[in-house]
Amino acid sequence: MFVGMPDFSKQLSKYIPSAAAPIISQWINDSGCRFKVTRSRASKLGDYRSPYRNEPHQITINHDLNPYSFLITTVHEFAHLKTWQEYKNKVKPHGAEWKENFKRLMDAFLKLHIFPEDVNLALIRYMNNPAASSCTDLNLYRILKTYDAGETTATTIDHIEFHTYFATRNGRVFQKMEKLRKRYKCMEVKTQRIYLFHPIAEVFPVEMNSNP
Repeated sequence: MFVGMPDFSKQLSKYIPSAAAPIISQWINDSGCRFKVTRSRASKLGDYRSPYRNEPHQITINHDLNPYSFLITTVHEFAHLKTWQEYKNKVKPHGAEWKENFKRLMDAFLKLHIFPEDVNLALIRYMNNPAASSCTDLNLYRILKTYDAGETTATTIDHIEFHTYFATRNGRVFQKMEKLRKRYKCMEVKTQRIYLFHPIAEVFPVEMNSNP
């Protein structure tokens, strides 16, 4: 957590391109938000929480994102913060107001030429109509994934066959059941409970008998 210090650039540079760090540091100071780097969460890359009672704005970002994904996710959440400042809860979370703020905030980094050319081109296309998450744009998501460090056996839900099994990073095992409108319906093997997964949620294939 970076709250309580006048300049967070050094800490931020561990997670995002160093040229971007002073800008994000200034945003943290200007907004007075509590900015946290958290454990990896399968359901989301980042999160914004509006002020509640005596608590400040809060932004949390998964620690294991590559620098470009971390920066884009951070801008995404600050766009929520800015939209809340302007409209409170009177507009849709990812409506026209949020999209406009996201584009405006991201423009500062595009002008600095921080991103590699392939990420830059994919990001510009995505910004024509930014969605709830950069993960929902398959082209941008897959290009960003090429900058992840190390090798992994992870794949995405949309590459898992129906009725086969997979594990999440925390070791929970699920069976892929069916596709709903935007998500995949999956059953946790241990509890038999149903969960919905985003099509490009990262998972690990698991070999199991048909009747575990």
